[in-house]
Amino acid sequence: MEPVKENVPERIGIYGGTFDPIHVGHLQVASAICEAFALDRFLFVPAFIPPHKRGRRISAPHHRYAMAVLATLAHPNMSVSTIELEAPTRPYTIETLQALQTLYPKAKLFFVMGGDSFAEVHLWRAYEQLLTEFNIIVAGRPNADSFTLQYLTPLCRQRVVDLRASKRPELSQGDEAHVFLTDYVAVDVSATQVRSAVQDGLSIETLVTGEVASYIQKYELYRNDN
Repeated sequence: MEPVKENVPERIGIYGGTFDPIHVGHLQVASAICEAFALDRFLFVPAFIPPHKRGRRISAPHHRYAMAVLATLAHPNMSVSTIELEAPTRPYTIETLQALQTLYPKAKLFFVMGGDSFAEVHLWRAYEQLLTEFNIIVAGRPNADSFTLQYLTPLCRQRVVDLRASKRPELSQGDEAHVFLTDYVAVDVSATQVRSAVQDGLSIETLVTGEVASYIQKYELYRNDN
């Protein structure tokens, strides 16, 4: 029997994205980060329509939510949040995290983003507030992301902790907001790759879980993704 944690704040990972569809790379990143940062649970947060992707056709929210649920069924500590899908307005990331902090007032939140998103984070709404009030985990790909910091304010750069080369954080580092640069997962899978494979009639069994593959086939998703 595991010892009962008393007066220890819950540690929650928050992974926002389109998840169109969720793939094995997302799951491997979540598993690696849960282990490295000793997270108690991990929430995938599908976006309704991300502001920076409004020029591309995106699958209906209920499809993306359903696939995320199916993909996480085998992971007891992972679940899917509808906080952005049900929001009356289209919230920015800072607003979503503030809402989640209100929902989990005693928890320590760790927001996960990809290296490509981090490269443009200086263009996000209230990005300095985001990087100084919440723990951020940047999930980069080994030997792929250089993590340019030149666009960040000095205050934000001071909070960067480089954990590349599979370094592990000290748990106490989560007590104050930091930006953790990581490269725990070497898999290079993208949602674009999954959609293209479906369009071309290729197998996606190594790119998504079996449940997600069956869902995509059943509802004929990505057959004509223009």
